[in-house]
Amino acid sequence: MSRPKGGRRPQRAPKERVNGRIRAREVRLLSDDGKQLGVYQIQEAVRLAKEQRLDLVEISPNANPPVCRITDYGKYSYEQKKLRKEQKKTASTIKIKEIQLRPNIDPHDFTFKLNHAIDFLCEDMKVKVILRFRGKELRTKHIGLQTIEAFIEKIKPWGHCDTKPREAGRSVIVLINPVSKDQRAPHPNPEERMQDVDYDDIRHVEGSDVNKRRGGVRNQAANSARPKPN
Repeated sequence: MSRPKGGRRPQRAPKERVNGRIRAREVRLLSDDGKQLGVYQIQEAVRLAKEQRLDLVEISPNANPPVCRITDYGKYSYEQKKLRKEQKKTASTIKIKEIQLRPNIDPHDFTFKLNHAIDFLCEDMKVKVILRFRGKELRTKHIGLQTIEAFIEKIKPWGHCDTKPREAGRSVIVLINPVSKDQRAPHPNPEERMQDVDYDDIRHVEGSDVNKRRGGVRNQAANSARPKPN
């Protein structure tokens, strides 16, 4: 598409219908300060706007009848651009961080990931927790569910779930939202954050593969410490 002579781009039509561009036969009219004036024929509404040396701007085209406002279109357009910019800025700041768990996660790893999730929530980020099953772990799915329930319970002072954990294939997923600042527990200091979680609260730990592995390591260490027979 060729540009007009002089290199100037053609002016874009306004996003909102203004004055003679409004197609409705009658409109619900608002004054410049937002006061409702009632339903008017479009010609009468345009005339009232011109008498005040202002524009008639269609602000709700899908309403029945459409809602129009008598205002300065230049000022209105600037305010709408500013509002959209603020909304876009707010939307872009909402971040979702991901934390991955395993059904038989090591207690130290559980604490480490819990602390990271608390960090994210204290920065007003959402946390998506994904617990993945591998191979035979699907046969003991209840262990994974207990793990993710323990995670949710421990993080309650800083985050809450709007929905229950949902299963998706070989995973269990839950989205944790930050508690509002006025109701959120204080951000724990580094000394408190690095304390191990009391794993007696996690019901599946007893008899889990983690304890079996740890027991195996302890037994190996004890056997190696015994004097060998001559």
